[in-house]
Amino acid sequence: MEPGLKQRAAGKVSLFWGLGFGIVFGFLLQKGGVTNYDVIIGQLLLTDFTVVKIMLSAMLTGMLGIHFMKGRGWVKLSVKPGSVGMNVIGGLLFGVGFAVLGYCPGTIAGAIGNGHLDALIGGLAGILIGSSLFAVIYPRIQGILKRGWYGDMTLPQLFHVSEWRVVWPVAFIVMFLLFWIELARL
Repeated sequence: MEPGLKQRAAGKVSLFWGLGFGIVFGFLLQKGGVTNYDVIIGQLLLTDFTVVKIMLSAMLTGMLGIHFMKGRGWVKLSVKPGSVGMNVIGGLLFGVGFAVLGYCPGTIAGAIGNGHLDALIGGLAGILIGSSLFAVIYPRIQGILKRGWYGDMTLPQLFHVSEWRVVWPVAFIVMFLLFWIELARL
């Protein structure tokens, strides 16, 4: 098989896996209740911590799983470069959209799958309009986005330690937070 054909075939397999994991992720979001507007608003009002528990659980599972697979040579991480400016601007845009509509991009997709018209009309329109506006203003805000540039530096690189010396303490902190949220609820 030609190298170009082999790469295209591998790309199609990757897309297939991505679609499959996306469907499973959406199903789990729906089963967890986070495609429900009332659950998301409850999180924003600090009365329902379902979203935080699901996100912390996903972070814990993903962090341990990806580093386990990396240690076995099954995956290779590709850290994307970033900056403080990118995080602040991205966080503000995400936060405004989340606060106005009550959905994040993942829960919009799940809510559309559940047939929620507010997610279809407001959420999909918001993503398309927001992405278009960002593309238009991007040339003007590149300087702001690059402020506080830290490149592709990771915490283990910053502290000059192995990855597991960061992963394990973070995992225990996340587990503690999950237990604390559950105990505080009682």
